[in-house]
Amino acid sequence: MTAGTTVRHFPMRIGGHDVDTGEVLEIRDPQNDELVATAASGGASAIDAAVDAGRAAFDDGSWSRATREHRASVLRAIADRLGERLDEMVELEIMANGATVRQATGFHVGYCAPHLEYFAGLAERYEFETPMPRATFPVLGQSTLRKEPIGVVGAIAPWNFPLLLSLWKFAPALAVGNSVVLKPDEKTPLSALEFARIAEECGLPPGVFNVVPGPGPDAGARLASHPGVGKIGFTGSTDVGREIMRLASGTVKSVTLELGGKSPALVLDDADLDVAVDGVLYGCMLYSGQVCESMTRLLLPDSLHDEFVERMVARASTIRLGDTRDWETDMGPVVSRKQKDRILELIASGKDEGATAVLGGGEARVEGHENGHWIQPTIFTGVRNDMRIAREEIFGPVLSVIRYGSEAEGIALANDTQYGLASSVWSADNSRALDVAEKIQAGSVWINDAHQINCEVPFGGYKQSGVGRELGPRALDPYVEEKNVHLDLSGTREARPYDVLLSHADD
Repeated sequence: MTAGTTVRHFPMRIGGHDVDTGEVLEIRDPQNDELVATAASGGASAIDAAVDAGRAAFDDGSWSRATREHRASVLRAIADRLGERLDEMVELEIMANGATVRQATGFHVGYCAPHLEYFAGLAERYEFETPMPRATFPVLGQSTLRKEPIGVVGAIAPWNFPLLLSLWKFAPALAVGNSVVLKPDEKTPLSALEFARIAEECGLPPGVFNVVPGPGPDAGARLASHPGVGKIGFTGSTDVGREIMRLASGTVKSVTLELGGKSPALVLDDADLDVAVDGVLYGCMLYSGQVCESMTRLLLPDSLHDEFVERMVARASTIRLGDTRDWETDMGPVVSRKQKDRILELIASGKDEGATAVLGGGEARVEGHENGHWIQPTIFTGVRNDMRIAREEIFGPVLSVIRYGSEAEGIALANDTQYGLASSVWSADNSRALDVAEKIQAGSVWINDAHQINCEVPFGGYKQSGVGRELGPRALDPYVEEKNVHLDLSGTREARPYDVLLSHADD
């Protein structure tokens, strides 16, 4: 920021009101570590107030009992407004998380309006009431399956896609009539706070959507354990996901968890190298590797290894680091100094364990942004699947290349991980690739592509990559309770089976 520029402050949004506390979060631009904004920080008491506001709004019924058509129209109005304010929302994202303007416009914010439109369409078509087959035994009766909003839903979102991954939780929750309390990551709350104001401008009743930024161990823990919250949606690390699950178990609330990944890119020996080289780099290096399903393990057959690595290093050497607001920039910084230090420590562990950094391998220097959190695009060869860089989620631009011999060995290596979020398979033979895809233990397997997030299909992971799915045609189901309403049609006491217990009632 230039000297004299005013730092904008963002209050919390609770019950339709701006709320400040005595605590303030400093929002710093990762490319230069400059203070660009502040936001009110809330703890357990702010979460309590937000849950109370959400419950009051739910009980009021102006949203929870509104028609599906009305709720869909409001969601569409919000989507339209997001489109009108795209540039502003992009700026709020990149000033906090370091995404490039190209990436934020295309993905981080660009996906939000169409995904919101998708959820609005689901709401219009959703079967909130379904007649079931008529019962004839033990008596004649008719059951109706009702799907009703849970009440207050909690959403805990990460810093890498602050608005989009929040929206995957709160949009389906809102679509079926719930109130929501969102806790964005304390590093990146700005777009969510602004969204709350946009939503109310477009007709969302006050208190239906509440946003409380704050530390995870305080605000997040209270939200996950709060007895007034009936459902938690969380995206983040597997370690934190385990804690969310533990906290939620105290009140037996349901959870949807989208957690970590160590996704493999399995290149078969007949792959188109021109496509695969660029695709693998896109799969790993997009957004500096800070995507949960990034393809950070590259499995190469012996027959292709040397040529593929040579081509890939040459191609990766053209990735341009620079100002995040420059449309010519390919890669920005990582999100924080803490994240940079962790990535550098893992890079050092790779070298210590015997891997070879054939590209990068350290901190980058970007002219004019010397105080930023920059990591060189890094490619390791000679990696074994038991090394830390092959086992742990680095969340940085670090690719581990692992050799394999037979196809079966490659599949085994792909599955040899605690994670199972995503995978890619690269082959010129579609039938062969589809056969391999069936053997991969992952929630998404992309053939000859990567990062193909489609709101019309479910997204989530196997094993320790999560619980449940987001997106897809059943995306609203986790945010409703199912109720069976049974209507007796027999008409008389004699037709009912009461004499099983009360056979002597008239004696």
